[in-house]
Amino acid sequence: MASYHIFSDSSCDTPIELLNLHHITLIPFYVTFDLEHYYKENVEISNEEFYQRLSRDKIFPKTSLPSVMDYCHAFEKEILNGNDILCLCLTQKFSGSYQSAVNARELTLEKYPDSNIQIVDSIQATGGQGILLMQTAYLKEAGYSLADTVKRLEEIKSTARIMFTVDTLEYLAKGGRIGKAASLAGTMLNIKPMIQLRDAEYFSENNARYEDYDFCLANATTAEDTKTVQSQLENLIGRKITYPMFQIGVTIGTYTGPGAVGVCFVRKFDR
Repeated sequence: MASYHIFSDSSCDTPIELLNLHHITLIPFYVTFDLEHYYKENVEISNEEFYQRLSRDKIFPKTSLPSVMDYCHAFEKEILNGNDILCLCLTQKFSGSYQSAVNARELTLEKYPDSNIQIVDSIQATGGQGILLMQTAYLKEAGYSLADTVKRLEEIKSTARIMFTVDTLEYLAKGGRIGKAASLAGTMLNIKPMIQLRDAEYFSENNARYEDYDFCLANATTAEDTKTVQSQLENLIGRKITYPMFQIGVTIGTYTGPGAVGVCFVRKFDR
């Protein structure tokens, strides 16, 4: 059975220590503050620099997806190492990153026709994508083949959820994720809404049990608030959250702004 290397675009916001531990490679998104200069996420701009600029300059940045060639170069490197490829991408509803990776696969297969390259739409973002990425690593480490890993991911990805709150709806409105009227109402009423990103079933359905799910916490700049949420979550589910904090990065932080806090979960791969 051929070995395979796991990739994700950088919108998964997975902590570097987890990426290193599980030998996962990220393909970065880009961000611009002036539509002229573009910076690679986590490479040419850090999360700290990004949020400092948001708070200091009160600007609304724009993101750009990884190019086809970004994916091609990364894929080729691992193919030359003798590996097949599995790449997990940000939901197509938010970005063309998935299609960029698919196009890169087709170009790469023209050059290396014996390679096996699988692209999976996570139907998630930030920690929701990240917690699914962890299941990908566990499947590989448990000895699942590339085909069986992809099959299992397709089965469990619809169970992933992000439940989060933001300090202001301005960034979601500027990014076109909610209407201006909703943003204005939220600002005038000083409302911090609870937002859920999901694609299929509700967590409360089908007699779901907490022990069947893997959980993590995500935040932008509000570490102390997140610790409080984590404590409450641990009391609810009856166990400790062992993952480090997933910091919402440039790609998703452009839409949430500095004050987001979220709980992310997905059904465990072996449940």
